[in-house]
Amino acid sequence: MRYVIIGGDAAGMSAAMEIVRNTEKPEITVLEQGHIYSYGQCGLPYVISGEIEKSSDVIARSVEEFRDKYGIDARTGHEVREVDTQAKVVRGQILHSLENFEVAYDKLLVATGAAPIWPAWEGIQLKGIYPLKTIPDTERILTHLKKDVKHVSIIGGGYIGLELAEAFRELDKEVRIFQRGPQLANIFDPDMAELILREAERKNVHVHLEEEVVSFSGDETVRKVHTNKGEYEADLVIVAIGVRPSTQFIKNVEKLENGAIVVNKHMQTSIRDIYAAGDCASHYHLLKETPDYVPLGTTANKQGRIAGLHMIGFNNSFKGILGTSILKFFDLDLGKTGLSEKEVKRMGIDYVTNTRVGHDVAGYYPGKESLYTKLIWEKETQCLLGAQIIGGDGVDKRIDVLAVAISQKMCLGEMLDLDLSYAPPYNGVWDPVQQIAKRNWKLVKADGEHG
Repeated sequence: MRYVIIGGDAAGMSAAMEIVRNTEKPEITVLEQGHIYSYGQCGLPYVISGEIEKSSDVIARSVEEFRDKYGIDARTGHEVREVDTQAKVVRGQILHSLENFEVAYDKLLVATGAAPIWPAWEGIQLKGIYPLKTIPDTERILTHLKKDVKHVSIIGGGYIGLELAEAFRELDKEVRIFQRGPQLANIFDPDMAELILREAERKNVHVHLEEEVVSFSGDETVRKVHTNKGEYEADLVIVAIGVRPSTQFIKNVEKLENGAIVVNKHMQTSIRDIYAAGDCASHYHLLKETPDYVPLGTTANKQGRIAGLHMIGFNNSFKGILGTSILKFFDLDLGKTGLSEKEVKRMGIDYVTNTRVGHDVAGYYPGKESLYTKLIWEKETQCLLGAQIIGGDGVDKRIDVLAVAISQKMCLGEMLDLDLSYAPPYNGVWDPVQQIAKRNWKLVKADGEHG
């Protein structure tokens, strides 16, 4: 059995390792367009800030380790350009030699991830304008920072944009964020995003909402960002407006509108013996009950594992996602799981929402930090649909508790029954998420009437 994997990062190598662990001397070929395998993309902003010493620290396993220790034919600089699904052959080009290659497969996994969206703005070819997706991207940015960089512009106010804003402020750069829409961090609802905006302004990040970039100017290196409202000095520009699934090379397979390959619970595509996983694939949403697209490193690793196991005959399945995520932004932690209020409205669900300011520790304990907690639940059943928490310490554990609660279809009353830990340095006797449930749960009397 010949196993071919396109893509040598999270999903691809998770699959490869499952095949290695559960098969006797498997024949695995991995085709990677770049030259680095299995690295943590989410750690790259912290390499920029210097919190992580060097970019190589985010590499989990080297290409040599996959080859020498695990017997994987791990190739680099191999760009796949075609999948012949009839002949079951992958074709492409070796980038350093420009020679063509062809690899036959019995089972194929597409794990090519996603590429940064790169608009055709005038001047975008100037030096000093970069995405941040790979280790080479990181090294180019670090090299540019050795020059006289004072003004940094970030195009896009999503997770990468926010993380980089903090990183560049840590380096004492003047930072501007340009966001075409009316708020930062679109996955949050506007009322919660206002807290993020306040934190950005408190840390002297200049935020330009509802302002659209139209071009860049400079001699060979960028010097100005031009928008529909003005022009601004810039010695370094980061474009972080989103990603697009890297699936253009494979045809005749079912895809979402954005190009993500549609997969079932076993990561199988619409074509026999072809699988897909990670940022190039769809992600089944537990609440929407439909294929969705929420590219996250956690999901890529899980989907890769399932794909690898099913390719060798196991019946494991991917249960789905809630889009649970967390981000550090200066002195705030930003956590979200499940549906936002915007998403609930689009689905036509009759819902209730409540936001409460609690604390990470007992109210009388010194050093307490505020936690802005927003819960969303279905009006009739009071079952949880989503949660957003922004604040200091303790966001992480509470958003994870809520992710479990939503995945188990828990309702407000059941939240009160959770046996959560308590000691004054960690919590109040009623956790902030339980306080909202306690205030909003409909008490049912023995005769069935609500009290």
